[in-house]
Amino acid sequence: MNVALAQVNSAVGDFAGNTAKIRAAYAQGVQAGADLVVAPELAIPGYPPRDLLLRPEFIGQNLAALEDLARAVGSAGLLAGFAGRNDRAPGRPATNAVALLRNGRVEAIREKTLLPTYDVFDEDRYFEPADTNAPVDFQGCPLGLTICEDVWNDEDFWRERRYRRDPAINLVQQGARILFNVSASPWHLGKETTRHAMLANLASKARVPVVYVNLVGGNDELVFDGRSLAFNRDGALIAQAAMFAEDLVLVDLDAAPPCASAEAPDEEKLHRALVLGLRDYLQKCGFQRALLGLSGGIDSALTACLAVDALGSAEVWGVALPSQFSSAGSLDDARQLARNLGIRYDVIPIQSAFATLRAELAPVFAGHPEDVTEENLQARLRGVILMALSNKFGGLLLTTGNKSELAVGYCTLYGDMCGGLAVLSDLPKTMVYRLARWINRDREIIPTASITKPPSAELRPNQTDQDSLPPYDVLDAILDAYIVEGLSPQAIANRGHDPATVRQVIRLVSRAEFKRRQAAPGLKVTSKAFGVGRRIPIAQRFREA
Repeated sequence: MNVALAQVNSAVGDFAGNTAKIRAAYAQGVQAGADLVVAPELAIPGYPPRDLLLRPEFIGQNLAALEDLARAVGSAGLLAGFAGRNDRAPGRPATNAVALLRNGRVEAIREKTLLPTYDVFDEDRYFEPADTNAPVDFQGCPLGLTICEDVWNDEDFWRERRYRRDPAINLVQQGARILFNVSASPWHLGKETTRHAMLANLASKARVPVVYVNLVGGNDELVFDGRSLAFNRDGALIAQAAMFAEDLVLVDLDAAPPCASAEAPDEEKLHRALVLGLRDYLQKCGFQRALLGLSGGIDSALTACLAVDALGSAEVWGVALPSQFSSAGSLDDARQLARNLGIRYDVIPIQSAFATLRAELAPVFAGHPEDVTEENLQARLRGVILMALSNKFGGLLLTTGNKSELAVGYCTLYGDMCGGLAVLSDLPKTMVYRLARWINRDREIIPTASITKPPSAELRPNQTDQDSLPPYDVLDAILDAYIVEGLSPQAIANRGHDPATVRQVIRLVSRAEFKRRQAAPGLKVTSKAFGVGRRIPIAQRFREA
């Protein structure tokens, strides 16, 4: 059987645009000789639709789009994910479903059995799970149709499983000779390696070819990497689609030879994920331009590079907002970065505005020494100016803070946290350095001084981040152990960290929860990001022992 893996980039609710992409991929696949074209999970409505699934009109328009798509399908089959209407009361309003379309009609429908409700997933809120799933006949061949999580429960691959059922193996036991998995599996660093190993293991264990087709693109904070795969019955890779790009790959499941897996360094994957997520977030929200504050530091420099790679230099605007504490070197670095990137660059000093505010507040602040309040005033003045530029000229303001800063609250509400997208909010500071050096691998784009100088917010004389924080390599190791791995303070200290430093970091993380709840959405690129996948109460008194 010749199968075309149609890796498309869907936008939530764009039924006409999504089905147009699927139709185009179908036509291309048929022209190339495909017997069956496969599109991703929920490709018709887009993923994740979240509470739009609670609106009957959303379900209705998605079903109408499915029928329109079916009328465009000929003798070659098409598998496409959609949101079904659940008519089995009581229960959730929808089903996560895949349809086999052929000869102008819907020939078969299968529904998702395993509904993930962890990390960024909340499918049990919306979907009614399938009670049963039987193979579907296609040209005399019984096909096993599964949806994303349905293949993530192999007892021989996972030490701990979330579900008792294994829909994929159950389909093989019922006679399925090929397993298909339509998926919307969001990416984080290392996930593609786990997927590959898991699917290869499933194919060799079940002794059937496995075809996996994944969504690609950014939708809100999630980035989908694509990288659709096909394996033969021995578990050998026989086809692989591109990462972080739309693609269509034709594979002969009966005769394709094994192929090598295309790999890239982590920095390249992170770069491509962030560029794709940034571009799709802006364009799917209706923005064409971005602006950001350029401080001369490494975070704003990296954000500017990503924005240029996503949108082009003509659509990115960098603004320096120096105060009396800004060094000449920082301004030079910001100017050089803008020149290297070819972006518009303006300088808007804040000294006079800061002096005016201090004078206006002096009577109220009388008797109180200057402290972090005055430092935050500078950050908030910058936020006001950048938001004014965004309002006046229509570009989306990007925030530039990294995950390490956001974790411990080293950021100012309504100041440097102003903006519509936090591009680096899931990138630890140590990874920011790695990615900046990778960007400079062939030539200097980010000025060397921005990478080598001690990081500083420059809100008071001779300030550095390490005045109040541990060194970033120490901080990031503790944060990863606590936030990503979920280790206790004692377990973290047992790794060789100073117990007092561990307690300090965890205390800062707990105190900053209210800030993170008000932060701009960020792009998820690690296994545990701040945002919808981490739900900690703000008003709570639990403290680690």
